[in-house]
Amino acid sequence: MCFFVNIILNLHWLIPSAILLVLHFWLGLPMWIFWLSMGIWLLAIAAMTFIISWAAGTGSEPEEKRENKNPYSAGKNPYSEKNSG
Repeated sequence: MCFFVNIILNLHWLIPSAILLVLHFWLGLPMWIFWLSMGIWLLAIAAMTFIISWAAGTGSEPEEKRENKNPYSAGKNPYSEKNSG
């Protein structure tokens, strides 16, 4: 799904391929140049999507629990409702 959204957001990169397709019909350029530019476009978007998804997963480590040193927190305050029992 992310790959297709990335393709839609980067449609302006398709302009060189469209120009090459027009030049194919107008001047007779080989069709493989158009397909090569389309392939480069798709590979670049696939690489960007892979890098972004990889980078999104790297910072997902859970935080380690630390001791609460706040003297006014509910666990340590002798006047809190939790300890007034």
